[in-house]
Amino acid sequence: MGLTGLTARIRTRDGWAVSHAVVTVTDMTGTQVLRAEADAEGAVRDVNPLAPGAYTVIVTAVGYAPAAASAIVTASGRAEVGTVTLARQGGTELPPPGPWTIDPAHSSVAAVAQHLGISSVRGRFTHFAGAVEIAPDDVTKSRVQAVIRADSIDTGNDMRDGHLKSPDFLDVERFPEITYRSTGVTAATGSDRWTVHGELGMHGVVRPVDLDLAYLGTGADPWGGTRAAFRATTELHRDDFAMSYNQVVQAGIAAIGTTLKVELDIQTVQGEQLPQA
Repeated sequence: MGLTGLTARIRTRDGWAVSHAVVTVTDMTGTQVLRAEADAEGAVRDVNPLAPGAYTVIVTAVGYAPAAASAIVTASGRAEVGTVTLARQGGTELPPPGPWTIDPAHSSVAAVAQHLGISSVRGRFTHFAGAVEIAPDDVTKSRVQAVIRADSIDTGNDMRDGHLKSPDFLDVERFPEITYRSTGVTAATGSDRWTVHGELGMHGVVRPVDLDLAYLGTGADPWGGTRAAFRATTELHRDDFAMSYNQVVQAGIAAIGTTLKVELDIQTVQGEQLPQA
């Protein structure tokens, strides 16, 4: 069995992976003996065994303050650093000012509904576009807007998807787009937590909807761009959007719950990008 020289997990305070973080290992004389890059899951696995002794592990990533940890290498040549937590540099609370474009290929828009009162049905929209504008002077004036194609709903079941597209639910023929436009942003508890206030247009109805937003950090991508990542959640009630259809099965249990949990995992690219086909 091959020996593993160094293993480590690079995470934010919230537990998110910091992909492409750089890990540098120095010995007690300050000489660099290893340099490795974390993968997309924030994991570092270098198979080259290290000489026994004490080492310093330094972790850096764009948008984060460097972190240092100590590692003791035994005769096996293995150093298990464990989890290294990176803090956002300078207390950065949002990405740099200016326009950011949502990258649909690396983002997801999902909704979860209860089914028969005992399990969940998870769906996602596969076609959407949007933009974020970070205000330069007052970040609370930052803006978000997005458009989702209603007929791109995918729950993994063609019959169910067809029903969701019908007039009983989304009625995609009459209302082909779901839109969201922010009206304001306020800071929440924690330096990277925000509440986005906005209006959601769906099924011909426009309602105020707040998003609980976590900013996950900024970093370089392999294509020469800069990316910022966000996670947002909210709950919607179908009745608020004139989608009150339901089938009641035995014992009075509704087949589909009226509350939807919406989960957004968003990557944005710095600048105004052309929409992807």
